[in-house]
Amino acid sequence: MEPMAYLLAVGAAISNAVTTILQRMGVETAPSETRLRWGLVAHAIRRKVWLAGFGVMICGSLLQFVALHFGRLSAVQPILTLELPFLVVILGVWFGHKLSWREWMGAFMAAGGLATFLDLAQPSGGSQQPDVGDWVLVSAMVVASCVASAGLAHIGPAAWRAAMFGVSAAVMFAFTAAIMKEMNADIVQGWGGVFLSWPPYVLAVTGLTGVFLAQNAFHAGPITASQSTLVLVDPFASIAIGIGLFGDRLRTAGARGPGEAMGLLVLMLGVLYLARSPLVAGVRAEGGVEEHILSSRPRGLPSRRRARSAVQADTSTVAATATSAARGVHGSEGSQTAPWGSR
Repeated sequence: MEPMAYLLAVGAAISNAVTTILQRMGVETAPSETRLRWGLVAHAIRRKVWLAGFGVMICGSLLQFVALHFGRLSAVQPILTLELPFLVVILGVWFGHKLSWREWMGAFMAAGGLATFLDLAQPSGGSQQPDVGDWVLVSAMVVASCVASAGLAHIGPAAWRAAMFGVSAAVMFAFTAAIMKEMNADIVQGWGGVFLSWPPYVLAVTGLTGVFLAQNAFHAGPITASQSTLVLVDPFASIAIGIGLFGDRLRTAGARGPGEAMGLLVLMLGVLYLARSPLVAGVRAEGGVEEHILSSRPRGLPSRRRARSAVQADTSTVAATATSAARGVHGSEGSQTAPWGSR
C-alpha cells in the first residue's frame, strides 16, 4: 500500500501549497499588534480568501490522514516537502511569471533529494504501539520546542520572527501527524471506540494550534522565511517522532547512511533555493523595495511589467505630492505678499 500512501501524500502537498497562498493573502494585511493573539484569527475568518484556504487545508489534512493509514510517518511526511515546488509552480502560473532554470533546478533538487532518501532509507516497521509514558515524554518535548521557538519569534527582524513561528508550527504539525497515525490504529480496531479515546480530541487541539502558529508565521514576515522552516522542519521532526513513538526503522547500513544524508542535504538545498525565488520571496522592484504582499500583485502580468508599473506609480505619486506641495507654497506666499501689494 506504500504507492497509495505516496500518491495521497503528493495530493496533500499540492493542497498545502494552495493553502499557503490563500491563507497568506488572508492574514498579510492584519494589524501588527494581532501577532500571537486570537485577533489575528478573527481578522482572517472575515476574509473569504482565508476561508477558502481553510477549506483546502481540510482537504489536504484528509488526504494526509488517509496516507498515514497506508504508510509510515517517516515515509509520508517527507513527501510533503514537495509543497514548495508546487507552490512555486502555482505562483508562476497565478502571477504570469515565467519559471526560470533556477526554479526548475530547485524543484528537481527537492524532488531528487527526496526520492534518493526514500529509496535508500526504505522506511519499515512503524507497528509499535506507544504507551502513555511515551506520549507524555514526546508531548513535553513538543510543547517545550514550540514555546521556545515562539518565544524567540518576539525578537529580531521580520524574517527571523517568521522563521521561528514557522519552526513552532512545523513541530506542532509533525506532532499532529503522529496523532493521526495513532487514530488510524484505533480505526483499524473498529469505529465504535474511536471517539471514546483521546486522539480525536487532542488532534483537534494540536491541529488548531498548528494553524494558529502558521498564521503568525505568515503574518510576521516574508513568506520566504516562514515557508522554508515549515517545509524543512516538519519532515525531520516527523522522522524523529516516528522512530521514537512507532518504531519506524530506516536502513542506514553501509553506504546507505551517507547516501541518505546526501539526499536530505540536496532536498534542503533545493527547498532553500526555491524559497529564495522571487515568486516566493516577493517581487523586487527597480527601486529596490521588496514587496511581500501577495494580494496586491496583479495576476497575469510579468514580473518586469509589475515592477515597471510599480515604479511608474511611485513616480506619479511623488510628482503629485511635489505639485501639491508647490501649490501650497505658492498659495502661502500669495497670502503673505497680498498685504504688501495693498499698501
